[in-house]
Amino acid sequence: MLHAFRLPFLLLAAVALLSACSKNTSPAGNKVKQPFSGSAYESNNRFFRGTGQGVSAKQNIARSKADLDAKNQLAAQVGTNMRAVTDQYLGQTENAGAADVADKFQTLVREVMNTELADLRKIGEETYHTPETQDYTVYVAYEIRKAAMWRFMKKQARTNAKVSEQELKVMDEILDQQIKAAEAEGE
Repeated sequence: MLHAFRLPFLLLAAVALLSACSKNTSPAGNKVKQPFSGSAYESNNRFFRGTGQGVSAKQNIARSKADLDAKNQLAAQVGTNMRAVTDQYLGQTENAGAADVADKFQTLVREVMNTELADLRKIGEETYHTPETQDYTVYVAYEIRKAAMWRFMKKQARTNAKVSEQELKVMDEILDQQIKAAEAEGE
């Protein structure tokens, strides 16, 4: 009698086990593949890249939000990169006015990111409409060559009346190093 129940129980257990294995959801939920994700849209030694997403009932507002998001991402990368390079350079040279130069660089980064960059390229844009909510979702991706960004910063530093000759010399040295490194990656 025990043998008669054993076979159906084993079959039921096997079916339950197989159906549990066939689920492809994790405890965290389903994985979502967003446009402009992956290594092709990440910054590297030659490019700063930023992606953005915007959602709104109006398509133009969704696009503006996505643009702002992507450009903020670029600005953060440039600022972080510049801060690290400046700290490293000033640590090596033990410059007396290190704090002033670092502050001027941060101001320069903010000013540069508030202007329209000539080499900023939109490398992708996708728009989706959700009929249930009547919302538009816009994804954008931008890139800028690092060498072009450093040259632009160098040009902006020269036009800034608040930067002394000594600070400009230090900035030029730092930016020249960055331009050289970025161009070496392009070869």
